[in-house]
Amino acid sequence: MIAPLRANADVLDFLMTRRSRPAKTLTAPAPDRETLLPLLTAAARTPDHGKLEPWRFIVLKRAALDRIARDVEMRGRQLEVDPDKLAKTVAEYRNSPLAVVVVSAPKPSEKIPQIEQVYSAGAVCLALVNACLAAGWGANWLSGWASHDETFRKTGFGLSDSERIAGVIHIGTEGAVPPERPRPDVAALTSWVDV
Repeated sequence: MIAPLRANADVLDFLMTRRSRPAKTLTAPAPDRETLLPLLTAAARTPDHGKLEPWRFIVLKRAALDRIARDVEMRGRQLEVDPDKLAKTVAEYRNSPLAVVVVSAPKPSEKIPQIEQVYSAGAVCLALVNACLAAGWGANWLSGWASHDETFRKTGFGLSDSERIAGVIHIGTEGAVPPERPRPDVAALTSWVDV
């Protein structure tokens, strides 16, 4: 194996062993504003072709999470969402100690395709989860039916017509260590092209 000049074994080990924490296992305390800002800063250091910053954050603290849970429940009943599915989504917000909504907010650009801007927002989600895990917090990236519902996005979060929810990152104290889960067979998913 060829080693690069500036290898960082600790970071590589973290990435090879990282594991999101199920949102239902996260408890208080959660990061306060002063603790969360560096994690958001780390997440914002993501690939962003054209430096457009085609994403933004909405931090949901306890009262906001309770309001969103009520809004989800009301909207789910209007849409006749399966009761078990609805209860699970409501519980995600009601039980979360803190959540960060990563909003995909593409900017008009002749050079940067919208899909690249959406990918950038997804990269922010993963970067935020990893920053939280690296800092010792539990974190989980969720979305679900409510985050994809146009009416809910507008009424629950005040999003514009061009904005979407890339992910809801639930953050808190790890309540239980999750078991390892099966991982992809990278060899089966990789093609090597020499010519």
